[in-house]
Amino acid sequence: MKKVMVGTALLTLTLVLQAQASDVSWQKDVKPVFDRQCASCHGADSPEHEVFAGDKKGFTGKGVGMRMDTYNHLITHVGWPYNGALMRRLDDGSGKADKKAGNMYEHLGANENERQANLALFKDWVGNWNLKRGKDVSKEELSSLKVKY
Repeated sequence: MKKVMVGTALLTLTLVLQAQASDVSWQKDVKPVFDRQCASCHGADSPEHEVFAGDKKGFTGKGVGMRMDTYNHLITHVGWPYNGALMRRLDDGSGKADKKAGNMYEHLGANENERQANLALFKDWVGNWNLKRGKDVSKEELSSLKVKY
């Protein structure tokens, strides 16, 4: 058990250091985490956003989310048209008054250290991490998103 915890801690530390050592990109950094933590529900076989939205309860009841496995799919949930959806879902809640984490935060890792490391990676990739919705996001905030491919 201790070996697994130490291994997970070392992997987490390595991922954080790699992200800090260079610009975080979708291809190099985010996609591998997505494939490990998110693709089982948000992969290529998942419905497009419009189809998912038409039967959200039906899909979520089966453990299926909307498709987000490509850069183009995921980026729409960071910026336009679904501004900040990714950030609201993955956020740990630490910056909110109610401290309530987003509904996908728990899926970022097997333990709190792994979740925090993966959240830090996503935050570094996004750049301007905010939890605002649609019309509340300014052009300046949208243009300050990093989301490097």
